Order: sequence, then structure tokens, then C-alpha cells
Amino acid sequence: MSKTLLIVFVKNIRLGKVKTRLAKAIGTEGAFQVYKHLVEITENVTNQVCSDKRVYFSDVIIEKKWPKTSKSIQKGTDLGEKMQNSFKNGQKEGFDKVVLIGSDLPDISPEIIQKGFDELENHEVVFGPAEDGGYYLVGMTKPHFCIFKNKQWSTETLLKETLNELEEKGVGYSLLETLNDVDSIEDLKNSSIASEFEGLIRPYL
Repeated sequence: MSKTLLIVFVKNIRLGKVKTRLAKAIGTEGAFQVYKHLVEITENVTNQVCSDKRVYFSDVIIEKKWPKTSKSIQKGTDLGEKMQNSFKNGQKEGFDKVVLIGSDLPDISPEIIQKGFDELENHEVVFGPAEDGGYYLVGMTKPHFCIFKNKQWSTETLLKETLNELEEKGVGYSLLETLNDVDSIEDLKNSSIASEFEGLIRPYL
């Protein structure tokens, strides 16, 4: 068994249940198609990463996605508790480095994920900052679960507040390059997949 674990959080691709902010602009079917494409990108990229993997779905395990990969349901009352529980599971299994990503990143790459693992050689925590003030990747070598507690998720100050907390505790961290995760019509317009959904975003150009 390798000592690195990649955790992937995936929302089940259901009409009207994914990318609700984006759906307000391009409709539920459009948002469904965008997220479906983002999950395909995530699956393709993560399959190229040389580490053990665990895929956590929001509601129902989809066997055809990530075949031959361990799959589970996210457990917890909010995003923080769900992420914490997935890290706990990985650390109980004996993994030295655990990295978690979401599934709404058009520009995620095997190289970025590998860099996350590499940064954990010299830091206890690593983050991939998102343009909206949150983060698209988090990795740890030790259970610094304070980062998942008492947080206002999906806010522009999330990462800043989290880093301040780590600094107060004297925990070293590293930051990767900033990426755009697609949550709104502006995100989609400015993304690398915009041309693939030109018809949907044309009214907003």
C-alpha cells in the first residue's frame, strides 16, 4: 500500500441538485451538463495520479464512476465534518499523506495534485486556494482538524480565516497555485471550459 491517499468529494449528478447558483443563470439542465463535464475531468485527472484513492459521493455510490476504486458516502452534518471524517478514515488506514479535492475544477491536473503531496514533505498542511476565497484542495500529515470546525463555508474569507487559525497554533502550511472552481455564471465565463458551453453563456457575454 502506498503511503499517500487522494480523497475525491463528488456530489451526485442529479438534475436540480448540483450547481444551484449556476442554475439560476443557465437553468437546471445547463448546470447539470456543466457539472457532469467537471466530474468527467476530475475522474480523468485523478486516475492519472499515482496514489491510493477514495471517492466519497454525497448521496449514492455510482459504481460506473471510478471503477475499481474504493467508494463511500460522505458522513457528517456539514462539509467540515464530512471532510474531517474522510481524513480520519484515511489516517486510521495508515496513510502518511492525505490530500482531498472537490470535483468542480476545470483546471485541476495530476501535476497540481502531486505537488500537494510533495509539499507535505516539509509542511503539515497544504491548501490549493480558490479564486472565490475558499480552497479546492486540502492536505495534511497530522490531524489538524480545527480547520474543519466552526467555519462559514462558501465565503470569501474562508481560507484567510483558516490560515490565521493555523498561524495562531504555530502549524506550518503551504499554498499551491490559485484555481477557479465553477460555482457561478461569472466563474463559467472565465473558465477554460467556457467555449464548450458557449451557447449557455452567450446571453451573459
